[in-house]
Amino acid sequence: MRAPAKINLHLGVGPSREDGYHQLATVYQAIGLYDDVTATEADDWSVSVTVTADLDASEVPLDGSNIAIRAGHLLCAHHGIERAARLEIAKSIPVAGGLAGGSADAAAALVALDRLWDLQTSDDDLLAIAGRLGSDVPFALVGGTAYGTGRGELVEPVTDHGHWWWVVVPNAVGLSTAAVYAEYDALGLGEHLRPPQGLFSALAEARPERLAAELHNDLEPAALELRPDLLDIRHEIETAGGYAALLSGSGPTWLALAGDADHARDVASELARDHDVVLCAPGPVAGAHVVTYA
Repeated sequence: MRAPAKINLHLGVGPSREDGYHQLATVYQAIGLYDDVTATEADDWSVSVTVTADLDASEVPLDGSNIAIRAGHLLCAHHGIERAARLEIAKSIPVAGGLAGGSADAAAALVALDRLWDLQTSDDDLLAIAGRLGSDVPFALVGGTAYGTGRGELVEPVTDHGHWWWVVVPNAVGLSTAAVYAEYDALGLGEHLRPPQGLFSALAEARPERLAAELHNDLEPAALELRPDLLDIRHEIETAGGYAALLSGSGPTWLALAGDADHARDVASELARDHDVVLCAPGPVAGAHVVTYA
């Protein structure tokens, strides 16, 4: 199974809730960076990880705490069965970069194991299990462009007529999502949430310049407070000709919105002068789906 990275075109963050999570109003988009998960029947659970060049997966756990294995346990518990599998994860999504690579792994594992064991789990049940694993996992199943509420796990499709191109600039040093949210709380930035109607209109109209003006991330001030060095990358994106610079989720990955594929390649070429890894990715793309290797 293959599942995509996610970006947040809008990330509105409310105050911390009683359960420790924050209320969110976010617009997700799945982009063309993927992790692949292969599931094989086994006597015991195990997970292995391989990465594409220049990616560091040293922070990915290889024990039962890995989110893909936890997905397998929840799926088994849902059906009242005792099974196990070997999960092989081929990562192309940067780790700890605000792109929900772990959530992609969990979504891909859920669907892979459901197919492997012919469990025929309903879509609603898969989404419910995904929501227990993490706020971004349900969206990794759905893909496309969607509006997320609750803590992000309640997703509904958004009308999006655009074919967007993004330049992705990962960072060699990850940034803890928990630390960014804690800093957000410390700065007292929580506010009343409302649907981003201007962004919805920009997506429906498929106009990059309009979309650029509507991109927003409430977590950006907190992330920059923890990592002021990231501000330099935003300036580099603006100098390179990106329509807009957007911090992806809790960071530290930056995104540049481009007008089309050629523009994305031009911006990426400029940014590659100072960064070892610069990627181009289209969006929106499909959620978790089957792939066949030749």
